[in-house]
Amino acid sequence: MKQIPMTVRGAEQLREELDFLKNVRRPQIIAAIAEAREHGDLKENAEYHAAREQQGFCEGRIQEIEGKLGSAQIIDVTKMQNNGKVIFGATVTLTNVETDEEVTYRIVGDDEANIKEGLISVNTPIARGLVGKEVDDSVTITTPGGKVEFDIIDVEYV
Repeated sequence: MKQIPMTVRGAEQLREELDFLKNVRRPQIIAAIAEAREHGDLKENAEYHAAREQQGFCEGRIQEIEGKLGSAQIIDVTKMQNNGKVIFGATVTLTNVETDEEVTYRIVGDDEANIKEGLISVNTPIARGLVGKEVDDSVTITTPGGKVEFDIIDVEYV
């Protein structure tokens, strides 16, 4: 089984969602199905069919999360010695050489990625271009807008 890299926070978020789905959402859906059944004829009972569809989505997501957590390789960078190298889970501050604009990204697993929060997937071109590099390295990343050169000014394991 292929291991999926995940930060400690990413694993916690998935466990929280799993707990919610199993202990809150699933009972709500079961109650909705029971209530809809009481309305009689199931063939033309839209509430029943909607609740059954929600049940399918919920059970599918539960299985998906359990699978991801089962194959997760949880990486806690805070327990690693920071040698200035960009690794999975590291927070990297870059300067765009052309515009002098500074950006900070944290390299995370696919499920955790959220560009608005500065969380980029390890599978993105930017992350792939950064992993293995070190503080003070220059790196050229191919973006949708063309090639962009960045200087790595800080690498944190937080």
